[in-house]
Amino acid sequence: MPILTTVDLRTRTLTAAELTAALPRAELDVEAAAAAVRPVVEDVKERGAAAVRDASERFDGIRPEHLRVPQAELERALAGLDPAIRAALEESAARVRRVDEAHRRTDASVQVVPGGTVTQRWVPVRRVGLYVPGGRAVLPSSVVMNVVPAQVAGVEQIVLASPPQKEHGGLPHPTILAACALLGVTEVIAAGGAQAIALLAHGAEDLGDGSGLEGVDLVTGPGNVYVAAAKRLVRGTVGIDAEAGPTEIAILADDTADPAYVAADLISQAEHDPLAASVLVTDSEALLTAVEEQLAVQVPQAMHEQRIRTALAGPQSGVVLVDGLEQGLAVVNAYGAEHLEIHTADAASAAARVTNAGAVFVGPYAPVSLGDYAAGSNHVLPTGGSSRYDSGLSVQTFLRGIHVVQYDREALASARTAATALADAEGLPSHGRAIDIRFEKDC
Repeated sequence: MPILTTVDLRTRTLTAAELTAALPRAELDVEAAAAAVRPVVEDVKERGAAAVRDASERFDGIRPEHLRVPQAELERALAGLDPAIRAALEESAARVRRVDEAHRRTDASVQVVPGGTVTQRWVPVRRVGLYVPGGRAVLPSSVVMNVVPAQVAGVEQIVLASPPQKEHGGLPHPTILAACALLGVTEVIAAGGAQAIALLAHGAEDLGDGSGLEGVDLVTGPGNVYVAAAKRLVRGTVGIDAEAGPTEIAILADDTADPAYVAADLISQAEHDPLAASVLVTDSEALLTAVEEQLAVQVPQAMHEQRIRTALAGPQSGVVLVDGLEQGLAVVNAYGAEHLEIHTADAASAAARVTNAGAVFVGPYAPVSLGDYAAGSNHVLPTGGSSRYDSGLSVQTFLRGIHVVQYDREALASARTAATALADAEGLPSHGRAIDIRFEKDC
């Protein structure tokens, strides 16, 4: 029996709204989650560290002794890190750093008129809070993906939060701590979930070690629906990167695709979470049959078989049958996947026509798993179709553009007529007067 549900769009002509509604999608009610976590966020804002400890005891089953992880624990974790994992983290960080350094925006100045310039300066956020989950999987790669872009941007102060682990004495997982130490992050907080986001946003007068925690200016990083909801609640007090939901993969494939590769890639993202979305878009019934045969072989071999089956069988996953490449591209652009793989005869050409995706992986040798760890791209990406208006985490996330305007008298004179006319048209004559007075003084 097939695992994936099939949606057949062949011969159907749909409006953009109808197409979006027809596609598999996770049911993620951030608003309901926000109502659930609002008391936690407000409690942390009011009571600080005590509220975080109470919430950790309630949700994580541990009341951490240290909210701020001692430096000695960071050093101990790094000393005990498996050399192979250390080498892998170093390689991953080097590749991400190489990409971010090449993509970092530089200041640009434009002479609008002689004597009048506008310069765009790119200034790093001063202090950022980075969140790294610690639920079903330990994700040291997320330390890399959050920390390295911030460092390349020139962020002065980085604080990273990750959930306390009962089996590790109330500290975050040692591999997370080791990754922090490896990258030079010294301010690490043992807190997870909504309470961690609230603590990063609002700070605390005393963490219980005699020193406080200053609130940050920007919070980034992936998490579950409660983390996303907490981000929604603190937005405005701080900036956020996105309200990331469960991971998702879409694969656009034709009859040239290797079904074993396609099945493996669908499974790889389903492994994350029972709510993870795995969607295949194809015009080939033969490929669909072959992929289902591969799933029947590969899923039972997976460590997290039940989690994968639940994700693949859920309403957020499935197969979308299309008439051909044109309709396939329309589907994937309407879906706006976090991760989109292209397995078609001319994959590069098809990829160039994708307008909505967090990241696009082109051809049979660029699986999403590569992007998760060692492509040099970032794996913190927009989900739930938000790639229509949002981007993945990058060095740009941690930079702010500031316009610097410099005009001399002659340059201002050249703009006087237009500026004062618009001021009068808008009923704001004092705006125009502020320009005119600079010329009347010399009369």
